[in-house]
Amino acid sequence: MLAPGSGPERRTRLALQWRQISWLTCWAALCAAEALPACPFSCTCDGRSLEVDCSGLGLTTVPPDVPAATRTLLLLNNRLSSLPSWAFANLSSLQRLDLSNNFLDQLPRSVFGDLANLTELQLRNNSIRALDRDLLQHSPRLRHLDLSINGLAQLPPGLFDGLPALRSLSLRANRLQSLDRLTFEPLASLQLLQVGDNPWECDCNLRDFKHWLEWFSYRGGRLDQLACTLPKELRGRDMRVVPVEMFDYCSQLEDQSSSAGLDVPGPPCTKASPEPAKPKPGPEPEPEPSTACPQKQRPRPVSVRRAVGTVIIAGVVCGIVCIMMVVAAAYGCIYASLMAKYHRELKKRQPLMGDPEGEHEDQKQVSSVA
Repeated sequence: MLAPGSGPERRTRLALQWRQISWLTCWAALCAAEALPACPFSCTCDGRSLEVDCSGLGLTTVPPDVPAATRTLLLLNNRLSSLPSWAFANLSSLQRLDLSNNFLDQLPRSVFGDLANLTELQLRNNSIRALDRDLLQHSPRLRHLDLSINGLAQLPPGLFDGLPALRSLSLRANRLQSLDRLTFEPLASLQLLQVGDNPWECDCNLRDFKHWLEWFSYRGGRLDQLACTLPKELRGRDMRVVPVEMFDYCSQLEDQSSSAGLDVPGPPCTKASPEPAKPKPGPEPEPEPSTACPQKQRPRPVSVRRAVGTVIIAGVVCGIVCIMMVVAAAYGCIYASLMAKYHRELKKRQPLMGDPEGEHEDQKQVSSVA
């Protein structure tokens, strides 16, 4: 039998619990809505990983309603041919962006300007032919960059200046024929470089980059095969295996060009050229030779492996020479002491030189000393 008043108390307790559960549910819903307020049409969104997957939908434009808290945005396998400069303006939290397998041929200078937290950028299999040098300057945390299977024929100087954290870079299957080592020197954290399947011309223009590759391999960097296409004598050979002596003619060409410039007499150069005088009426005067100072040639980089090998070989040769000198000195000292002993014994036996038995003993002594 229930005590009086037990029914109302129980109902009151249940009402309080239900109210608490309702508040918790509303709070969780508000938090989820704040984290990922809306999902673009036809895309798949994950509220836990803050990932928005819009791949394989045939999109021609980037969805404008991507949540601002998105960390991963997948736009691969679409029909994107161009990107406006404001395509990712509100995605400051974005860390991974995949634009692979599209039809992009040109990227605006500031398209990634607001992606300060970007760590991975995939631009694989597009039609990109040129890049602006300031394209990646606002993404200093970028670690992985994939530019493979595009139409890049060259890289602008300074493209990687603002990427100290870049660890992997893929430039495979482009139209690159030569590269400048100054473009890659800022990449102090680079660990993986892929440059295969490009029509490399192993000539003087690629000599400095070869030296940088040797330094990159010396400090532990990983590199795929860099096969030469031209000249015919080096076709199919890895650039790293080509000996440095093959590029000696480059130095000869530079010396010939510099000597040819020195043979031509001319007025002394001046750093600040004077302002041209106003033309006077009359016949036109003959043009005066230029007095501008020629630019100094940059010093040729030194091969680290070759320098280390030269030092080791020189040390081994010097060691062998020193050992031979010590052995020769020891042999000379021993020979001198034996000869001195022989002469002393000979002087002692001079009075007995007429005795045949003594002569016979002297011959035995000489043979024993020898």
